[in-house]
Order: sequence, then structure tokens, then C-alpha cells
Amino acid sequence: MARHTRLDVLNAVHDAGVVPIFYNAQFETARSIALACRDGGIRAIEFTNRGDHAWEVFSELDRWAASDAPDLILGAGSIQDAPTAALYIANGANFIVSPATDDATARVCNRRKIAYMPGCGSVTEIAHAEELGCEIVKLFPGDSVGGPAFVKATRAPMPWTSIMPTGGVDGSRDSLKAWFDSGVPAVGMGSALVSSDIVADGAWDTLTQRCQDVLASIKDIRGR
Repeated sequence: MARHTRLDVLNAVHDAGVVPIFYNAQFETARSIALACRDGGIRAIEFTNRGDHAWEVFSELDRWAASDAPDLILGAGSIQDAPTAALYIANGANFIVSPATDDATARVCNRRKIAYMPGCGSVTEIAHAEELGCEIVKLFPGDSVGGPAFVKATRAPMPWTSIMPTGGVDGSRDSLKAWFDSGVPAVGMGSALVSSDIVADGAWDTLTQRCQDVLASIKDIRGR
């Protein structure tokens, strides 16, 4: 059962402006990544469903967070269907992210008041996701779909739309500025933030610092 309300999740994503995205088959490593991101100032993180028994790692991660890091907001990503979404929600997911929009998954999330961020690649898909009650839609893959220019063009007739790109956000100030200037409330960052070398070396202090640097850049770009 989710420990954070849908409103708390959405506010945390908007406030930070970045959602770290990662997967690791080892609980200890996943916990270290989560802690490093939290220590870097990011509360909402996305653990992706990309390996066998990934939900078991997530479940253990949630039990740890409930006792040792209650401010951490764990979400599940790469969710393809409603049964998988229900499995992760039953194991503590506070939000669900998908590579595509799935009506049944939206209904499951709405029934449990869980934030659902589905992947969209066109204005029609974005409008459909919003009809399903999605507050934030995931632009995926962000760079291939059209990049910041697509976001800006979409929000011209639909200024209420909140688009979070994943893919094509490299963490540099120039990249972040292009996306935030286009009107995104947040960006999703995978290997550009939680890179393979950091994980291999266990360089958690480096990850914490990287999170702090990204947050500082976003704050400066937003002018607050």
C-alpha cells in the first residue's frame, strides 16, 4: 500500500524537477542508489521493472524505506499492464510509470489514488492520457519524439499539459535549460544520472553530488 498520497507524489516531482530512474537486481545496491539520491535532495525515484523478480527487489526496498527512509517516495517504472501495476501497488509503489498509455492501468491506479505517468509520443496520446486522469505524462523517448520543440509546440494550444521527458536529458545545464524553457515541470534521468560507472564503483558520494548539481541547475534555470 502506498505510504504517500498522490498529491504528495506530484508535488515532490514538481518541486525537485527531476526523477532518477534505475534498476538493479541486488537489494543492497538498489538501497544505496536510493539513499544517495535522497541524500542529494531528491525524494521521488523510479525503480524500473526490467529484470526477473524485479518486484521482489522493489518490495524489499519499500519495506526498508518504510522504516529507515520514510520520506523517500518509491515509484515503479516500465510497467506494461494493469496486473503488473497492481502487483507493484500491492508492494508499496507510490506512483506508476509506463512506456505507453494503457487504459486498464490508468483505471487500477485511479481506483487506488496512485499517480500514473504513462508514456506518450503524440498530441493525441497526451490528450487521451489526460482524459484518463493523468496529471503528468511521460514523453518517451523524449529526444526521438521531438525534443523540447515538441513540448513547446504541444503546450501552445494545451498550456495545462505537464510533460516529463525521459530520454535525451543528459544533465548538462544546456540540456536542462532547453527542456525547462519549453515548459516541462520535471525530467526523468536514467543512466545520465545513475551511471554504470558509479554503480560499478559504488561511488555513492559522487551520485549524491551529481543529484545536488542537477537540482542546483534546475533551481537556477527556474529562477528560484
